[in-house]
Amino acid sequence: MASDLTRRTLLAAGAALALPARAQPSDRIPVGVIGAGNIGSTIGGLWVKAGHPVLFASRHPEELAGLVAGLGPLARAGSVAEALAFGEAVLIAVPYRAYPEIGREHAAALKGKIVLDAGNATKARDGDLAAEAEAAGIGAVSAKYLPGARLVRVFNAANYRVFQKNAHREGARMAVPLAGDDPGAVAVAEGLVRDAGFDPVVVGPLDAARRFAMGSPGFGLDVTAPEARKAFGLAP
Repeated sequence: MASDLTRRTLLAAGAALALPARAQPSDRIPVGVIGAGNIGSTIGGLWVKAGHPVLFASRHPEELAGLVAGLGPLARAGSVAEALAFGEAVLIAVPYRAYPEIGREHAAALKGKIVLDAGNATKARDGDLAAEAEAAGIGAVSAKYLPGARLVRVFNAANYRVFQKNAHREGARMAVPLAGDDPGAVAVAEGLVRDAGFDPVVVGPLDAARRFAMGSPGFGLDVTAPEARKAFGLAP
């Protein structure tokens, strides 16, 4: 018969195995963040605090020294190519007009890469790309300019200040909508949304990103997951 100590050890081990997969420390995957502006630095910083190694990329990585120093040893700075090589998943948070260039210059690295697409297209800044996104749907346009990526639209439906304010808030978490065609990539994105301190709500395939694109009724919702599912007409 097992001793009390042995019995407690076995119970503890069983409880650890029963934890959700994203709760395991070993699942803190390396993440690349392309664009260290408001959204990139906010979401990337939340991942660092959750235990993910994060490489922030910009055209001038040396300008990110203050950001990475403030976040500690899990944060580093580098080039776009380095972020793509570093991250098991990559967040793109740059002006939308940069997407065609990123797709051309890094086509090989993007193929098969899980890409969390946080960009929004605006007419004043992005011109014809914004018109194309409005006509074809921003999910389809991102997929066109980032070919081969396992694309998930996420972290685009709110201002960065809303994410800063609500991450890991007390009570019911804020919902973050997402959409994607690749189930594996969507699952990784859901885990990263949770690690950042929010509740993921999968709205549908990539084309469903229209429903929470900038200017849509689903944009800017500061609601809980049950409220978001109701707003998007999803099953409870």
